[in-house]
Amino acid sequence: MTTLQDLLAQKEALEQQIAQIKRAERENALRDARHLVENFDLTADELFGKQKSPGKSAAVKFRNPETGETWSGRGRAPRWLEGKNREDFSV
Repeated sequence: MTTLQDLLAQKEALEQQIAQIKRAERENALRDARHLVENFDLTADELFGKQKSPGKSAAVKFRNPETGETWSGRGRAPRWLEGKNREDFSV
C-alpha cells in the first residue's frame, strides 16, 4: 500500500520534472520565434496587432453654473441643457 509520504514525494518529483521540461520547451519556443521574426522581418504590430492609443478627452465647452457640471459637446446633451440656449452655458 502506498503511503501519503510516498505520494507526496512522487508529486514533488513530478513537479520538478514538469518545471524542467517546461523551461526547455520555453527556450525552444523562444529560439523558434526569434528565428521566424528575424527571417521574415516581422514587426510587433504584425504579430500582436496594432495597439490602440488612448483617446484624448474632449475640451469642456459648456458648464452649468449652478452645479459645476460640464459637457464637451459630444454625445447626448445633458438634461440641464434641455430647452435652454446653449450659448448661455458656453465656457
